[in-house]
Amino acid sequence: MFYHLNQLQYKAKPERPDPVYAKKLQEILGGQFGEISVALQYLFQGWNVRGDEKYRDLLMATGAEELAHVEMLATMIARLLENAPVGDQEVAAKDPVIGAVLGGMNPQHAIVSGLGAMPVDSVGNPWNAGYINASGNLLADFRMNLTYESQGRLQAVRLYEMTTDAGVKDMLSWLIARDTMHQNQWYAAICELEEKENIVVPSTFPRELEKSEVAYTYYDLSGGNESQAGRWAQGRSMDGLGEFVYVSQPVAYGKKPRLRPAPLYTHNTVLPNPPHQPPSTL
Repeated sequence: MFYHLNQLQYKAKPERPDPVYAKKLQEILGGQFGEISVALQYLFQGWNVRGDEKYRDLLMATGAEELAHVEMLATMIARLLENAPVGDQEVAAKDPVIGAVLGGMNPQHAIVSGLGAMPVDSVGNPWNAGYINASGNLLADFRMNLTYESQGRLQAVRLYEMTTDAGVKDMLSWLIARDTMHQNQWYAAICELEEKENIVVPSTFPRELEKSEVAYTYYDLSGGNESQAGRWAQGRSMDGLGEFVYVSQPVAYGKKPRLRPAPLYTHNTVLPNPPHQPPSTL
């Protein structure tokens, strides 16, 4: 069950309207790594938890907080759009400053949302449910969550550098700090699960069924050998179950593929088999 308090988690009031910056701020609301994405990602992961209730509680609590961040950003965007010059643009654009604003703002903020936030990114792409990941494997999901918080914090920091508005900076500093906490919490949960399951996902697949002879081999397919010095190319593997092997010139294990001609009903181009090459039987 959810309920809404008529209060913001933190202040969301700019010093002055700025329709151009409102367009930029849409990225951390409706972009791939925005607050809508993480809110729904954590909630779906939480709803799908089968087992340890502490992980479900962690996910549900954080997802609920991200909904609060959606509200903060939507409020800030709406306030940045106040008094946007959307009337007679031809007359307004005679002022070069106003003309620049009109040229840089998202026209859908005036046409579609009536000077309000929208579930889109900074260039108007609609938010996509394909952005969220809920696999049912908590270690895999928590690693994805850490990536999303890392990208989200990076974008918030970049947006912080793009404004001189003290009110906007104040709100962003709150969001940046919460991203710091969320990165720490997901990493803590990852480390806890790795202690139980080791680091390879999924841990339940029988190791004897994988080709163990290549499980710890690093193939250098870049044409250089600089990566040979990396931790991933030498020493004990990170899961402690093997030794990394560096291969500078990988060999092919399979032969050149040759497919049999397609059936006539497909109407593919009919090509003769090369000389001395019978049709493949595989």
